[in-house]
Amino acid sequence: MTNVSAMTALQSLNATNKQLEETQNRISTGYRVADASDNAAYWSIATTMRSDNKANSVVQDALGLGAGKVDTAYTAMNSAIDVIDDIKSKILLAKTSSGEDRAKIQSEIASLQAQLTDNIGGASYAGANLLQTDSTSTDTTLHIISSYNRDSTGAVVTGSIDIDYANIRLIDSNAADAGILDSAGTTSGKSALNLDVSDLTGVTGTTDDEKFDNLLTDIEKVLGNMTAAASELGAAKSRVDMQKDFVSKLMDSIDRGVGQLVDADMNQESTKLQALQVQQQLGIQSLSIANSTSQSILSLFKG
Repeated sequence: MTNVSAMTALQSLNATNKQLEETQNRISTGYRVADASDNAAYWSIATTMRSDNKANSVVQDALGLGAGKVDTAYTAMNSAIDVIDDIKSKILLAKTSSGEDRAKIQSEIASLQAQLTDNIGGASYAGANLLQTDSTSTDTTLHIISSYNRDSTGAVVTGSIDIDYANIRLIDSNAADAGILDSAGTTSGKSALNLDVSDLTGVTGTTDDEKFDNLLTDIEKVLGNMTAAASELGAAKSRVDMQKDFVSKLMDSIDRGVGQLVDADMNQESTKLQALQVQQQLGIQSLSIANSTSQSILSLFKG
């Protein structure tokens, strides 16, 4: 009535089948901890770190967008500095020239001034122009999200790389003349965009020589301010590039850490699968033998 051998063999076969199912699941999914039931602690850690990496991915995208804006502004700023250098040379040349020659020189300066306006106006990236901003706007700073930090209590702090528009503004888009190029010089009373070497009317000074010197003084101030602005953009550009590299490495490090917790060792699992398949075959054979022992009793009732 009770076949103890068969019951033992069946229990052993069921245990082998359960282990075989787990191993096959690990091989098919690639995870040894795929659900919380596999290992609650590891699954919880891995889930949290994956969530953090998604946030880091957004940070990486923000850094990429910010890098595009800063790179565009930095390139345009360097180009504008070269043009201002040319204007300075033209002013100095005009000082040593006669009235007719000054008119010709002014036509060259006007062309350079138009080039400045066009280059700066075209220095846009994703709809943003860092060199031509509104001095009256409440939006005074470019914020580039650079980090996502979560402490043990769950409190989140985001870091950012900030650039003050006032420090790099070349032209005021609100026509308030608060940019480096469109604001009137404190010495000559003329801006880099409206000076005219063929007509010194309105230029501060009593003689032409003094007026030209005052124009050159203000141009030197413009160059100094633009150089400082280029330095700020260059520093921000370097920091954004370094942060992009760091976030990329951080994401790789987190992925490796999560993998060490939850990934299956495919070599180990494949070896275990072969062993369990052999055990399964032996279990089936053992159950068959246990059942055949009971069948032999029937032979006693054969006439």
